[in-house]
Amino acid sequence: MDTEITFEEDADGLARVRLNRPDKRNALTPAMLERLAELFAELSARRDLRAVILSGAGQDFCAGTDIGELQALDEEEARHAAERGQKVCDVIESCRVPVIAAVQGAASGGGFELALACHLRVASASARFSLPETRLGVIPAYGGTQRLSRAVGTGRALAAMLAAGSLTADEASRLGLVNRVVPEKELIDEAKALARAIITASAPLAVRACLEAVTRGIRLPLEEGLKLEAELFARLFSTADVREGTRAFLEKRAPVFRGE
Repeated sequence: MDTEITFEEDADGLARVRLNRPDKRNALTPAMLERLAELFAELSARRDLRAVILSGAGQDFCAGTDIGELQALDEEEARHAAERGQKVCDVIESCRVPVIAAVQGAASGGGFELALACHLRVASASARFSLPETRLGVIPAYGGTQRLSRAVGTGRALAAMLAAGSLTADEASRLGLVNRVVPEKELIDEAKALARAIITASAPLAVRACLEAVTRGIRLPLEEGLKLEAELFARLFSTADVREGTRAFLEKRAPVFRGE
């Protein structure tokens, strides 16, 4: 199973997690989901890490849940399967390090839901996004019904789910689901460039606070979200990075952030 999820990182704080089951279009197994949940929880706790890229080996990002794993489920087992997938997506979304999905080929079902849980998405021109679960007699259950409707509105989300069609990379971009669309050969380089822009330009504690404000705040009423925003803003003023950032601006030089 270890070879089905690979991990590497460089000295600049950029890590790459890759789904590595290309012969099965990176379809997700329970073991892969459990490993992803463990791995992203570990990455979230690391103060030295600055960005993570999630990608798939071969021609596809992820074709979703391995259908062979679903066929024999009873009702209770199905509930556990949904909760396992939701846990993975929740851990990715709540990760304190920016997670960038680099999507090529199919991002179907659970694969689309994984991408939706990432903070940013870069897609190759070949990418196709779909939630085809209704064709199997089920529904998206790794958070797709909730995250997609929040991202594009209920009408568009329901159209994608009920008709079980697919979105091209350009269509996903127009809906705001994808930050950048690039030729396939440039996909990983573009994801790395986006990650390095975050690493070089922004204070790491401020990045973490932005992630928390958005991912927690979107689930709160506006008034509570604004209180969260103010609290996170205030906390940053106990950090050295705020002093460095404001001083560097006034001195017209590049800041040197230490995450402190």
